[in-house]
Amino acid sequence: MSPRSFEKDISITIPVETIERRILLVRGVKVMLDADIANLYGVSTMQLNQAVKRNLRRFPSDFMFRLTKQEKQEVITICDNLNKLKFSPHLPFVFTEHGVAMLSAVLKSPRAVTVSVFIVRAFMKLREILSTHKELAAKMQILENEQEKQGKQLAQVLQIIKHLLNEPVPSKGQFGFAKN
Repeated sequence: MSPRSFEKDISITIPVETIERRILLVRGVKVMLDADIANLYGVSTMQLNQAVKRNLRRFPSDFMFRLTKQEKQEVITICDNLNKLKFSPHLPFVFTEHGVAMLSAVLKSPRAVTVSVFIVRAFMKLREILSTHKELAAKMQILENEQEKQGKQLAQVLQIIKHLLNEPVPSKGQFGFAKN
């Protein structure tokens, strides 16, 4: 491979949003479909899956797994761009962030390495966003607890004020102690 063609592949730019739209949540794990990864890598899904099958030891179940029929149907229902998957007789493989990183080692093309970097960055960005949301949720909970505490204190103050307002006011001209 000439250095020029390598430079050409390195100059690939894929907007993170394009990749983020292809990241799905399956079994509580963020994954990408084999067809989407193959498309980004510029290879056929069959080529990608053949490379994986030749290197199965590199892909434990926490790196890659096959969707069940039900999961495939749910993915098709959720993602409009996956309608072509509806007619495929095969259950697709999905790859976690670690599986995507391993794919670049299996495919070994400069494009695969470059695209893997983009995909891993997209996973990292999603993790960062999720972390930020968790922090915001925790801060909101603290604010709600404080508001609840202050609300109770305010209710007590209002109750005391009502009590004071309901006490009889001495009439004008009365001085001294009240007679029993």
